[in-house]
Amino acid sequence: MKISSEVKDTNIEETQSYRSIFKSTSLFGGVQVYNILLSIIKTKFIAVLLGTTGMGIMGLYQSTICLIQGFTNFGLEQSAVRDVSAANASGCTEKISHIVAVIQKLVWITGLLGMLSMLVFASYWSKLTFGNNDYTIPFILLSIVLLLNQIGAAQKVILQGMRKLSYLAKSSAIGATVGLIVSVPLYYWLGIKGIVPTLILTALTTLLITWYYVNKVKVKKEKVTIKQAVVDGQVIMKMGATMALSNIMTMCISYLLRWFIRTQGGIDDVGLFAAGFTIINTYTGLVFTAMTTDYYPRLAAVNKNIEKGNTIINHQIEIAILIVAPLIALCIVFMPLFVRLIYSENFLEADLYIIWAAVGILFKAISWSISYNFIARGDAKQFIKNEILAKFYEVPLQLIGFYFMGLEGLGIATLAYFLIYTIQLYIVGHKKFDFTFSKSFGKLFVPQLLLVIFALIIALVLKESLKTYFIGGIVAASSVCFSLKGLDRRISLLSVLKSKILR
Repeated sequence: MKISSEVKDTNIEETQSYRSIFKSTSLFGGVQVYNILLSIIKTKFIAVLLGTTGMGIMGLYQSTICLIQGFTNFGLEQSAVRDVSAANASGCTEKISHIVAVIQKLVWITGLLGMLSMLVFASYWSKLTFGNNDYTIPFILLSIVLLLNQIGAAQKVILQGMRKLSYLAKSSAIGATVGLIVSVPLYYWLGIKGIVPTLILTALTTLLITWYYVNKVKVKKEKVTIKQAVVDGQVIMKMGATMALSNIMTMCISYLLRWFIRTQGGIDDVGLFAAGFTIINTYTGLVFTAMTTDYYPRLAAVNKNIEKGNTIINHQIEIAILIVAPLIALCIVFMPLFVRLIYSENFLEADLYIIWAAVGILFKAISWSISYNFIARGDAKQFIKNEILAKFYEVPLQLIGFYFMGLEGLGIATLAYFLIYTIQLYIVGHKKFDFTFSKSFGKLFVPQLLLVIFALIIALVLKESLKTYFIGGIVAASSVCFSLKGLDRRISLLSVLKSKILR
């Protein structure tokens, strides 16, 4: 009877773990669906009003901002969550108010550093990014975005660390709405010249909205000097700086790739890549963002317990696959329709890049879940080693892929990268914290992988046709049904939905 009781308790604990993951994902997932719809509307206007050239210019602006941000923000947006979460878990109001005050002071320092880095070297960034000095003034104006983004990031850190997830969700939804309202009129009125003011106003409104919700959180105000903030924030800065190295490498690769595409192809090709990248990384990335909000704090809370940590990782992998796989299958089969809906006929050349890269997202669901454990355990050295090693094959794969096969080659390279990276992280994770996949992983992953591959073959062989949509639609529907069944087994999805409906 005792063994039976323990098994029952374990099953209940597992169900609660799965439900916690799904609940946080659905909370932000609902918001993300809303954000995606607004983003689709916004992107459609951008595609029609600015074209591939406008998309290319915007992509180059954004990659430059992200690159400088990566060098100057010291990874505070990621590392500080852990400290705020720990202070919040302690229940000590003095500790909470102090760490919040330190973070708010640090982001002003790093934000100003980023702003000056773009402002002072604006002509250099113009020459490097576009090959001439014509964009010096736009870069000078865009420098304020780096300060606004960094201050805004601190507000999100506070909300996430304090587990004010509803506030975080609301600020995200309102920010997306305001972003749409601000951008469309400016693009219609100014065309490509509206890109710079839109980026500035979007950063400003996002900051104001998150600031409003942070002020609703009851945290005692505390004043700290710059010197005190730097001294007390050394641990955050040290961990953040290490994590920032990973972001810097990612931003450098993003910048290098766009530069390479521009020089080997043209700004229009950059626009096509940006369009495909948005669909693959931004829209599917919203799912990962939704899961991160709850996943990281939960994983950090058990960072000393290897067994519990591995259980949480496996649960996260399973839920991630169940959510992402059907989206990938639908994305591959109906991509031409999505491109026309989101962009226009002119962007159909990005199709092959998107469908190849989409398969890689299934592997990303695994590697993403494992990688967070290195951060949660405070193993910064191993985390950065993982990222450095990955960049050694990511860069050559992408550059060679585009050079020989254009955007399709870039998509194949992206898939290869995610596959190799997943294998790498599994090997390191197994060695470092004895991570192994759960028994149910294979039964879950293999069928979904086969369905996704089948969808890819259909899209490549049959091209765009009614036959593709019919046969591919059956495959995608099978993936959806498989996921619904898997979710029901883990969280009793049907009973949860019934209780929601009958409430």
